[in-house]
Amino acid sequence: MRIEFRGPIWHWRGPAPFYFVTVPDDDSRELKAVSGAVTYGWGMIPVSARIGSTTWKTSLFPKDGRYLVPLKDAVRRAEGLAEGDEVSVVLEVW
Repeated sequence: MRIEFRGPIWHWRGPAPFYFVTVPDDDSRELKAVSGAVTYGWGMIPVSARIGSTTWKTSLFPKDGRYLVPLKDAVRRAEGLAEGDEVSVVLEVW
């Protein structure tokens, strides 16, 4: 399964701060439909993600009926990204 979308980067300021891009509603519904076959627990979905020329492996977090793409510091640095930037994301579910 391959999903492409655009969204803003946002910063979660919790006990372990992190940056995310939220998967849109329609794409999140498609992911939810296959989650039972691919999740490894807690609803996490393993994916290969790409922004710009940077590709990395990660897991999508379920939250409030949608999924979140976590952005590692290395990805943000490599692509020169900051909170609020609108990015194109390509996800491939394993």
